[in-house]
Amino acid sequence: VQLQASGGGSVQAGGSLRLSCAASGSIFSINAMGWYRQAPGKQRKLVASITSDGRTKYADSVKGRFTISRDNAKNTVYLQMNSLKPEDTAVYYCNADTTEIYTGDNFDYWGQGTQVTVSS
Repeated sequence: VQLQASGGGSVQAGGSLRLSCAASGSIFSINAMGWYRQAPGKQRKLVASITSDGRTKYADSVKGRFTISRDNAKNTVYLQMNSLKPEDTAVYYCNADTTEIYTGDNFDYWGQGTQVTVSS
């Protein structure tokens, strides 16, 4: 499985960005997908996640500003980020929890990371 993330960039505070992450591979099913972020010198933390049936979870710091969604037909997860703040600056990573169809084994995959920079 490969995860290809895109959509990062630089914006001013109050601006918006939309991240996308597409999963490819044919012998798996995707369970939950999510976005994590890692700021310099800090641990990687969950930003938002979404299950295959659409249940979502958000970090308290982004509730009301970020929206996660997914297109199961395209194996793609999105993160709409509004009202961005300088503290949202980080490398954002997408994650997919998958099940291999033939073996039933679970595997966790990560995208390559995309930089989001918010200036004040």
